[in-house]
Amino acid sequence: MFEKKSGVLLIAGLFFFGIAFLSNGLVPILMYRNIPEKKAEELVNGNLRYQFEDLARRYPESFKAAFGSPPEETPKREAWLNQTCADALRVGRSVYVGEGCWHCHSQFIRPVSNEDRRWGPVSKTEEYQNELQRPVMFGTRRVGPDLCREGGRRSNDWQAVHFFQPTLLSEGSPMPDYPWLFDGAPDKPNKRGLALIAYVQWLGSWLESYPYYKDYQASNVKDVELK
Repeated sequence: MFEKKSGVLLIAGLFFFGIAFLSNGLVPILMYRNIPEKKAEELVNGNLRYQFEDLARRYPESFKAAFGSPPEETPKREAWLNQTCADALRVGRSVYVGEGCWHCHSQFIRPVSNEDRRWGPVSKTEEYQNELQRPVMFGTRRVGPDLCREGGRRSNDWQAVHFFQPTLLSEGSPMPDYPWLFDGAPDKPNKRGLALIAYVQWLGSWLESYPYYKDYQASNVKDVELK
């Protein structure tokens, strides 16, 4: 085997595959094996709360029908909002997986091909140490853009219309319509529709580069009343 060039190349290929497997697979596992996996409740942050409360303001009837109304008392209201937001993330991810969004959209920005210039900072291992990233949806192909930095780039209204009928906003888009996530019109998302929008807006919300981060910090949106 070693007398032929093809044999040498085969052995070299297997060797480098082994190195890649160790560095990209086993090493991260060993590094993070003792770090507990975060629950959805721990992933609720100011940026996501901004988006979630914005959904309540834009679609008050739909939001109330899907998630109810928060308590009047501030401490209870804060706890209710965090828990409801976490529950919405779980439902949103379930819808995302069930509708096959991961077939055409990846959620992992690689350090190659200038992907960081197109979609944002290269993904880091610690970003996936939570229940909403299990299993990690690397994607099977990239018909559409990577979505792990999608949160905050578009308004909730844009996301709603895009899910209802993508071609209204992206001419020639191969993405299918999802009218069953709405009660008849793009301004009437049902619980699954609202949850999916919340999940997409969560992606990348933990980064300081999130578009709404500074606005949220400055305006203290957490004090806005949900009605």
